[in-house]
Amino acid sequence: MRLLYTLAWWLALPLVLARLWLRGRQEPGYRQHWGERLGFYPRQAAPAPDTIWLHAVSVGETRAAEPLVDALLAQWPDCRIVLTHMTPTGRATGKALFAKHGARLLQSYLPYDTGAMPARFIRHFAPRICILMETEVWPNLIHQCNRYKVPVVLANARLSQRSLGKAQRLGKLIAEAARGITLVAAQTQDDADRVRQLGVRDVVVTGSIKFDVVVPEAALATGAALRAAIGQRPVLLCASTREGEEQLILEAYTRASLPADALLLIVPRHPQRFDEVEKLILSRGLAVQRRSGLAQDDAVAAGTQVLLGDSMGEMFAYYAACDCAFVGGSLLPLGGQNLIEPAALGKPVLIGPHTFNFALVTEQAIAAGGAALVADADALMAQASALLQDPARLSFMGAQALAFANQHRGATPRTIKAIQPLLSV
Repeated sequence: MRLLYTLAWWLALPLVLARLWLRGRQEPGYRQHWGERLGFYPRQAAPAPDTIWLHAVSVGETRAAEPLVDALLAQWPDCRIVLTHMTPTGRATGKALFAKHGARLLQSYLPYDTGAMPARFIRHFAPRICILMETEVWPNLIHQCNRYKVPVVLANARLSQRSLGKAQRLGKLIAEAARGITLVAAQTQDDADRVRQLGVRDVVVTGSIKFDVVVPEAALATGAALRAAIGQRPVLLCASTREGEEQLILEAYTRASLPADALLLIVPRHPQRFDEVEKLILSRGLAVQRRSGLAQDDAVAAGTQVLLGDSMGEMFAYYAACDCAFVGGSLLPLGGQNLIEPAALGKPVLIGPHTFNFALVTEQAIAAGGAALVADADALMAQASALLQDPARLSFMGAQALAFANQHRGATPRTIKAIQPLLSV
Protein backbone atom coordinates (compact mmCIF):
# COMPACT_ATOMS: atom_id res chain seq x y z
CA MET A 1 0.00 0.00 0.00
CA ARG A 2 2.80 2.42 0.82
CA LEU A 3 4.47 1.73 -2.52
CA LEU A 4 1.22 2.58 -4.31
CA TYR A 5 0.89 5.69 -2.15
CA THR A 6 4.44 6.72 -3.09
CA LEU A 7 3.77 6.15 -6.79
CA ALA A 8 0.62 8.26 -6.53
CA TRP A 9 2.67 11.07 -4.98
CA TRP A 10 5.21 11.04 -7.83
CA LEU A 11 2.49 10.93 -10.49
CA ALA A 12 0.62 13.80 -8.82
CA LEU A 13 3.71 15.94 -8.23
CA PRO A 14 3.40 18.01 -11.45
CA LEU A 15 -0.20 18.85 -10.54
CA VAL A 16 0.82 19.62 -6.94
CA LEU A 17 3.48 22.06 -8.15
CA ALA A 18 1.08 23.63 -10.65
CA ARG A 19 -1.46 24.16 -7.87
CA LEU A 20 1.28 25.67 -5.72
CA TRP A 21 2.10 28.15 -8.49
CA LEU A 22 -1.57 29.07 -8.97
CA ARG A 23 -2.08 29.61 -5.25
CA GLY A 24 0.91 31.93 -5.41
CA ARG A 25 -1.21 34.41 -7.38
CA GLN A 26 -3.04 35.32 -4.18
CA GLU A 27 -0.38 34.31 -1.64
CA PRO A 28 3.14 34.93 -3.04
CA GLY A 29 4.63 32.81 -0.27
CA TYR A 30 3.52 29.70 -2.13
CA ARG A 31 6.07 30.54 -4.86
CA GLN A 32 8.98 30.71 -2.44
CA HIS A 33 11.32 28.08 -0.98
CA TRP A 34 10.32 25.34 -3.42
CA GLY A 35 13.62 23.58 -2.83
CA GLU A 36 12.59 22.89 0.76
CA ARG A 37 9.33 21.30 -0.35
CA LEU A 38 11.36 19.00 -2.61
CA GLY A 39 13.90 18.14 0.08
CA PHE A 40 16.85 20.26 -1.13
CA TYR A 41 18.79 22.44 1.31
CA PRO A 42 21.97 24.55 1.23
CA ARG A 43 25.12 22.94 2.56
CA GLN A 44 25.68 23.67 6.25
CA ALA A 45 28.78 25.76 6.89
CA ALA A 46 29.45 24.26 10.31
CA PRO A 47 28.33 21.27 12.36
CA ALA A 48 24.80 21.87 13.65
CA PRO A 49 23.78 21.40 17.27
CA ASP A 50 21.44 18.58 18.22
CA THR A 51 18.13 19.11 16.46
CA ILE A 52 14.52 18.69 17.53
CA TRP A 53 12.18 18.58 14.54
CA LEU A 54 8.73 20.03 15.19
CA HIS A 55 6.06 20.13 12.48
CA ALA A 56 3.14 22.58 12.69
CA VAL A 57 1.20 22.58 9.45
CA SER A 58 -0.36 26.07 9.49
CA VAL A 59 -1.34 29.06 11.64
CA GLY A 60 -3.44 27.31 14.29
CA GLU A 61 -0.94 24.54 14.93
CA THR A 62 1.97 27.01 14.98
CA ARG A 63 0.29 29.20 17.56
CA ALA A 64 -0.65 26.13 19.61
CA ALA A 65 2.98 24.98 19.50
CA GLU A 66 4.32 28.13 21.16
CA PRO A 67 4.32 26.81 24.77
CA LEU A 68 5.88 23.54 23.60
CA VAL A 69 8.62 25.30 21.60
CA ASP A 70 9.51 27.49 24.57
CA ALA A 71 9.53 24.51 26.94
CA LEU A 72 11.64 22.32 24.63
CA LEU A 73 14.31 25.00 24.22
CA ALA A 74 14.35 25.61 27.98
CA GLN A 75 14.54 21.89 28.84
CA TRP A 76 17.29 21.13 26.29
CA PRO A 77 19.44 24.30 26.12
CA ASP A 78 22.03 22.69 23.82
CA CYS A 79 19.45 21.83 21.17
CA ARG A 80 17.92 23.79 18.34
CA ILE A 81 14.47 23.36 16.77
CA VAL A 82 13.75 22.99 13.07
CA LEU A 83 10.13 24.07 12.69
CA THR A 84 8.38 22.92 9.51
CA HIS A 85 5.12 24.11 7.96
CA MET A 86 2.97 23.50 4.90
CA THR A 87 1.55 27.03 4.43
CA PRO A 88 3.12 30.50 4.07
CA THR A 89 0.76 31.84 6.75
CA GLY A 90 2.00 29.19 9.17
CA ARG A 91 5.58 30.13 8.35
CA ALA A 92 4.88 33.84 8.81
CA THR A 93 3.20 33.13 12.15
CA GLY A 94 6.21 31.12 13.28
CA LYS A 95 8.57 33.89 12.25
CA ALA A 96 6.61 36.41 14.31
CA LEU A 97 6.24 34.15 17.36
CA PHE A 98 9.74 32.73 17.53
CA ALA A 99 12.07 35.51 16.40
CA LYS A 100 12.94 35.82 20.10
CA HIS A 101 14.80 32.49 19.91
CA GLY A 102 17.20 33.67 17.18
CA ALA A 103 19.42 30.98 15.66
CA ARG A 104 18.04 28.33 18.03
CA LEU A 105 14.97 28.00 15.79
CA LEU A 106 15.09 27.46 12.03
CA GLN A 107 12.07 27.30 9.73
CA SER A 108 11.46 25.24 6.63
CA TYR A 109 8.61 23.84 4.58
CA LEU A 110 7.82 20.18 5.11
CA PRO A 111 9.08 18.12 2.16
CA TYR A 112 6.44 16.33 0.14
CA ASP A 113 5.79 12.78 1.32
CA THR A 114 7.42 10.97 -1.59
CA GLY A 115 9.85 8.97 0.52
CA ALA A 116 13.04 10.36 -0.99
CA MET A 117 12.23 13.93 -0.01
CA PRO A 118 11.68 13.38 3.73
CA ALA A 119 14.75 11.11 3.69
CA ARG A 120 16.85 14.02 2.37
CA PHE A 121 15.41 16.25 5.10
CA ILE A 122 16.39 13.72 7.79
CA ARG A 123 19.91 13.25 6.42
CA HIS A 124 20.45 17.02 6.19
CA PHE A 125 19.14 18.06 9.63
CA ALA A 126 19.80 14.78 11.51
CA PRO A 127 16.98 15.32 14.03
CA ARG A 128 17.04 13.46 17.33
CA ILE A 129 13.24 13.38 17.40
CA CYS A 130 10.30 14.25 15.14
CA ILE A 131 7.30 15.88 16.84
CA LEU A 132 4.14 16.22 14.73
CA MET A 133 1.43 18.55 16.02
CA GLU A 134 -2.19 17.43 16.34
CA THR A 135 -3.30 15.39 13.30
CA GLU A 136 -0.34 15.17 10.92
CA VAL A 137 0.33 11.58 9.89
CA TRP A 138 2.50 11.14 6.78
CA PRO A 139 3.23 7.46 5.96
CA ASN A 140 6.55 7.94 4.14
CA LEU A 141 7.81 10.53 6.60
CA ILE A 142 7.14 8.13 9.47
CA HIS A 143 8.71 5.24 7.53
CA GLN A 144 11.88 7.26 6.91
CA CYS A 145 12.04 8.31 10.55
CA ASN A 146 11.84 4.63 11.53
CA ARG A 147 14.53 3.80 8.96
CA TYR A 148 16.91 6.43 10.39
CA LYS A 149 15.93 5.58 13.99
CA VAL A 150 14.29 8.96 14.69
CA PRO A 151 11.50 8.61 17.30
CA VAL A 152 8.14 10.02 16.11
CA VAL A 153 5.81 11.77 18.55
CA LEU A 154 2.30 12.98 17.77
CA ALA A 155 1.81 15.84 20.25
CA ASN A 156 -1.40 17.61 21.25
CA ALA A 157 -3.06 14.85 19.26
CA ARG A 158 -6.74 14.90 18.43
CA LEU A 159 -8.75 12.45 16.34
CA SER A 160 -12.47 12.83 15.77
CA GLN A 161 -14.75 9.86 15.11
CA ARG A 162 -15.12 11.07 11.53
CA SER A 163 -11.34 11.24 11.03
CA LEU A 164 -10.95 7.79 12.57
CA GLY A 165 -13.40 6.39 10.01
CA LYS A 166 -11.48 8.00 7.15
CA ALA A 167 -8.18 6.63 8.48
CA GLN A 168 -9.57 3.14 8.86
CA ARG A 169 -10.77 3.16 5.26
CA LEU A 170 -7.12 3.61 4.20
CA GLY A 171 -6.40 0.24 5.80
CA LYS A 172 -2.82 -1.02 5.86
CA LEU A 173 -1.32 2.32 4.80
CA ILE A 174 -2.43 4.10 7.98
CA ALA A 175 -2.03 0.99 10.13
CA GLU A 176 1.64 0.76 9.18
CA ALA A 177 2.14 4.48 9.81
CA ALA A 178 0.39 4.23 13.19
CA ARG A 179 2.66 1.37 14.26
CA GLY A 180 5.63 3.55 13.32
CA ILE A 181 4.64 6.30 15.78
CA THR A 182 6.68 6.01 18.96
CA LEU A 183 4.42 8.02 21.25
CA VAL A 184 1.11 9.87 21.08
CA ALA A 185 0.34 12.63 23.60
CA ALA A 186 -3.43 12.96 23.22
CA GLN A 187 -5.61 15.89 24.21
CA THR A 188 -8.43 13.80 25.71
CA GLN A 189 -9.21 10.24 26.71
CA ASP A 190 -11.59 9.94 23.74
CA ASP A 191 -8.79 11.03 21.39
CA ALA A 192 -6.48 8.48 23.01
CA ASP A 193 -9.01 5.67 22.63
CA ARG A 194 -9.52 6.45 18.95
CA VAL A 195 -5.76 6.66 18.30
CA ARG A 196 -5.27 3.24 19.89
CA GLN A 197 -7.80 1.80 17.45
CA LEU A 198 -5.37 2.72 14.65
CA GLY A 199 -2.66 0.55 16.23
CA VAL A 200 -0.46 3.06 18.07
CA ARG A 201 1.17 1.25 20.98
CA ASP A 202 2.14 4.03 23.40
CA VAL A 203 -0.57 6.64 24.05
CA VAL A 204 -0.80 9.03 27.00
CA VAL A 205 -3.35 11.72 27.79
CA THR A 206 -1.69 15.09 28.41
CA GLY A 207 -4.49 17.58 27.72
CA SER A 208 -4.48 20.43 25.20
CA ILE A 209 -1.34 22.56 24.95
CA LYS A 210 -3.54 25.36 23.63
CA PHE A 211 -4.65 26.08 27.20
CA ASP A 212 -1.02 26.95 28.02
CA VAL A 213 -0.64 29.69 25.42
CA VAL A 214 0.28 32.97 27.11
CA VAL A 215 -1.37 36.03 25.57
CA PRO A 216 1.46 38.37 24.46
CA GLU A 217 1.50 41.82 26.05
CA ALA A 218 1.94 43.32 22.57
CA ALA A 219 -1.30 41.65 21.43
CA LEU A 220 -3.15 43.06 24.44
CA ALA A 221 -1.79 46.52 23.65
CA THR A 222 -2.86 46.19 20.01
CA GLY A 223 -6.30 45.03 21.14
CA ALA A 224 -6.61 48.00 23.50
CA ALA A 225 -5.67 50.39 20.70
CA LEU A 226 -8.21 48.78 18.38
CA ARG A 227 -10.87 49.01 21.08
CA ALA A 228 -10.05 52.70 21.52
CA ALA A 229 -10.51 53.18 17.78
CA ILE A 230 -13.92 51.50 18.00
CA GLY A 231 -15.01 53.42 21.09
CA GLN A 232 -17.85 52.40 23.39
CA ARG A 233 -19.84 50.55 20.75
CA PRO A 234 -20.68 46.90 21.59
CA VAL A 235 -18.63 44.54 19.42
CA LEU A 236 -19.57 41.07 18.16
CA LEU A 237 -16.53 39.29 16.75
CA CYS A 238 -16.98 36.47 14.23
CA ALA A 239 -13.53 34.88 14.22
CA SER A 240 -11.89 32.41 11.84
CA THR A 241 -14.92 32.28 9.57
CA ARG A 242 -14.84 29.88 6.66
CA GLU A 243 -16.24 30.04 3.13
CA GLY A 244 -20.04 30.07 3.17
CA GLU A 245 -20.28 31.23 6.78
CA GLU A 246 -19.90 34.95 6.13
CA GLN A 247 -22.93 34.90 3.84
CA LEU A 248 -25.04 33.25 6.55
CA ILE A 249 -23.76 35.68 9.18
CA LEU A 250 -24.41 38.78 7.06
CA GLU A 251 -27.89 37.64 6.08
CA ALA A 252 -28.75 37.03 9.74
CA TYR A 253 -27.18 40.36 10.73
CA THR A 254 -29.50 42.25 8.41
CA ARG A 255 -32.50 40.56 10.08
CA ALA A 256 -31.28 40.84 13.67
CA SER A 257 -32.21 43.28 16.41
CA LEU A 258 -28.70 43.98 17.66
CA PRO A 259 -28.12 47.24 19.54
CA ALA A 260 -28.30 50.11 17.04
CA ASP A 261 -24.63 51.04 17.51
CA ALA A 262 -23.27 47.48 17.55
CA LEU A 263 -20.24 46.74 15.38
CA LEU A 264 -19.85 43.41 13.60
CA LEU A 265 -16.17 42.44 13.36
CA ILE A 266 -15.50 39.63 10.86
CA VAL A 267 -12.08 37.94 10.61
CA PRO A 268 -11.92 35.30 7.83
CA ARG A 269 -9.65 32.37 8.59
CA HIS A 270 -7.86 32.45 5.23
CA PRO A 271 -6.19 35.70 4.08
CA GLN A 272 -6.75 34.99 0.38
CA ARG A 273 -10.46 35.53 1.03
CA PHE A 274 -10.24 39.06 2.48
CA ASP A 275 -11.19 40.79 -0.78
CA GLU A 276 -13.95 38.28 -1.46
CA VAL A 277 -15.51 38.86 1.96
CA GLU A 278 -15.34 42.63 1.54
CA LYS A 279 -17.28 42.33 -1.73
CA LEU A 280 -19.82 40.13 0.04
CA ILE A 281 -20.33 42.79 2.73
CA LEU A 282 -20.68 45.59 0.18
CA SER A 283 -23.15 43.54 -1.90
CA ARG A 284 -25.54 43.69 1.05
CA GLY A 285 -25.36 47.45 1.22
CA LEU A 286 -23.46 47.47 4.52
CA ALA A 287 -20.89 50.11 5.42
CA VAL A 288 -17.51 48.44 5.86
CA GLN A 289 -14.00 49.41 6.90
CA ARG A 290 -10.89 47.26 6.71
CA ARG A 291 -8.53 46.85 9.63
CA SER A 292 -5.60 47.39 7.27
CA GLY A 293 -7.01 50.81 6.38
CA LEU A 294 -6.89 52.08 9.95
CA ALA A 295 -3.87 54.25 10.66
CA GLN A 296 -2.51 54.38 14.21
CA ASP A 297 -4.75 57.22 15.41
CA ASP A 298 -7.75 56.55 13.16
CA ALA A 299 -11.17 55.85 14.63
CA VAL A 300 -13.69 53.42 13.22
CA ALA A 301 -16.37 55.64 11.65
CA ALA A 302 -19.64 55.88 13.56
CA GLY A 303 -21.53 54.79 10.45
CA THR A 304 -19.42 51.65 9.91
CA GLN A 305 -21.51 48.53 10.41
CA VAL A 306 -18.87 45.90 9.66
CA LEU A 307 -15.14 45.99 10.38
CA LEU A 308 -13.22 43.47 8.28
CA GLY A 309 -10.23 42.01 10.13
CA ASP A 310 -7.80 41.64 7.24
CA SER A 311 -4.52 41.48 9.17
CA MET A 312 -2.30 38.53 10.03
CA GLY A 313 -1.12 37.58 13.51
CA GLU A 314 -3.67 39.72 15.36
CA MET A 315 -6.27 37.20 16.46
CA PHE A 316 -5.51 37.74 20.14
CA ALA A 317 -5.90 41.48 19.56
CA TYR A 318 -9.29 40.96 17.92
CA TYR A 319 -10.44 38.83 20.85
CA ALA A 320 -9.17 41.46 23.27
CA ALA A 321 -11.10 44.19 21.47
CA CYS A 322 -14.50 42.44 21.33
CA ASP A 323 -17.32 42.01 23.85
CA CYS A 324 -18.31 38.51 22.78
CA ALA A 325 -16.89 36.14 20.20
CA PHE A 326 -18.32 33.62 17.78
CA VAL A 327 -15.78 30.97 16.73
CA GLY A 328 -16.13 30.06 13.06
CA GLY A 329 -15.93 26.78 11.17
CA SER A 330 -18.93 25.66 13.19
CA LEU A 331 -22.02 26.97 11.36
CA LEU A 332 -21.27 24.57 8.50
CA PRO A 333 -20.04 20.96 8.90
CA LEU A 334 -16.36 21.93 9.01
CA GLY A 335 -15.55 20.74 12.53
CA GLY A 336 -15.15 24.04 14.34
CA GLN A 337 -12.07 25.94 15.52
CA ASN A 338 -10.22 26.53 18.77
CA LEU A 339 -12.36 28.34 21.37
CA ILE A 340 -9.61 28.39 24.01
CA GLU A 341 -8.13 31.72 22.93
CA PRO A 342 -11.26 33.84 23.53
CA ALA A 343 -11.90 31.94 26.76
CA ALA A 344 -8.36 32.71 27.94
CA LEU A 345 -9.14 36.40 27.45
CA GLY A 346 -12.34 36.15 29.47
CA LYS A 347 -14.69 36.59 26.50
CA PRO A 348 -18.10 34.87 26.26
CA VAL A 349 -17.92 32.34 23.44
CA LEU A 350 -20.67 31.47 20.95
CA ILE A 351 -20.20 28.44 18.75
CA GLY A 352 -22.24 26.65 16.08
CA PRO A 353 -23.44 23.04 16.05
CA HIS A 354 -20.58 21.54 14.01
CA THR A 355 -17.69 21.08 16.44
CA PHE A 356 -16.60 17.49 15.86
CA ASN A 357 -12.89 18.46 15.76
CA PHE A 358 -13.17 20.07 19.20
CA ALA A 359 -16.13 18.17 20.66
CA LEU A 360 -14.97 17.63 24.24
CA VAL A 361 -13.47 21.07 24.83
CA THR A 362 -16.65 22.63 23.44
CA GLU A 363 -18.84 20.50 25.71
CA GLN A 364 -16.66 21.39 28.70
CA ALA A 365 -16.74 25.12 27.95
CA ILE A 366 -20.53 25.04 27.62
CA ALA A 367 -20.88 23.04 30.85
CA ALA A 368 -18.65 25.57 32.61
CA GLY A 369 -20.93 28.40 31.52
CA GLY A 370 -18.27 30.15 29.43
CA ALA A 371 -19.70 29.21 26.03
CA ALA A 372 -23.12 28.80 24.44
CA LEU A 373 -24.18 26.67 21.50
CA VAL A 374 -26.12 28.35 18.68
CA ALA A 375 -28.10 26.32 16.15
CA ASP A 376 -27.64 28.66 13.19
CA ALA A 377 -26.74 32.21 12.19
CA ASP A 378 -30.08 33.66 13.34
CA ALA A 379 -29.63 32.05 16.75
CA LEU A 380 -26.10 33.46 16.83
CA MET A 381 -27.40 36.98 16.34
CA ALA A 382 -30.19 36.49 18.89
CA GLN A 383 -27.74 35.22 21.52
CA ALA A 384 -25.27 38.01 20.77
CA SER A 385 -28.00 40.63 20.96
CA ALA A 386 -29.14 39.34 24.35
CA LEU A 387 -25.59 39.30 25.70
CA LEU A 388 -24.65 42.74 24.41
CA GLN A 389 -27.72 44.20 26.09
CA ASP A 390 -27.16 42.43 29.42
CA PRO A 391 -23.83 43.61 30.95
CA ALA A 392 -24.21 41.43 34.05
CA ARG A 393 -24.69 38.23 32.03
CA LEU A 394 -21.90 39.24 29.64
CA SER A 395 -19.51 39.74 32.56
CA PHE A 396 -20.51 36.49 34.30
CA MET A 397 -20.12 34.40 31.16
CA GLY A 398 -16.72 35.96 30.46
CA ALA A 399 -15.57 35.17 34.00
CA GLN A 400 -16.71 31.56 33.60
CA ALA A 401 -14.82 31.30 30.30
CA LEU A 402 -11.62 32.57 31.93
CA ALA A 403 -12.00 30.18 34.88
CA PHE A 404 -12.53 27.28 32.45
CA ALA A 405 -9.36 28.16 30.51
CA ASN A 406 -7.25 28.49 33.66
CA GLN A 407 -8.53 25.19 35.06
CA HIS A 408 -7.18 23.19 32.11
CA ARG A 409 -3.62 24.49 32.00
CA GLY A 410 -0.64 22.15 32.39
CA ALA A 411 -0.52 20.07 29.20
CA THR A 412 2.92 21.39 28.21
CA PRO A 413 4.87 20.06 31.24
CA ARG A 414 3.01 16.75 30.95
CA THR A 415 4.04 16.53 27.28
CA ILE A 416 7.67 17.37 28.09
CA LYS A 417 7.67 14.65 30.76
CA ALA A 418 6.35 12.12 28.23
CA ILE A 419 8.94 13.12 25.60
CA GLN A 420 11.90 13.28 27.98
CA PRO A 421 12.87 9.57 27.86
CA LEU A 422 13.05 9.75 24.05
CA LEU A 423 15.52 12.65 24.15
CA SER A 424 17.59 11.26 27.00
CA VAL A 425 18.89 8.22 25.15
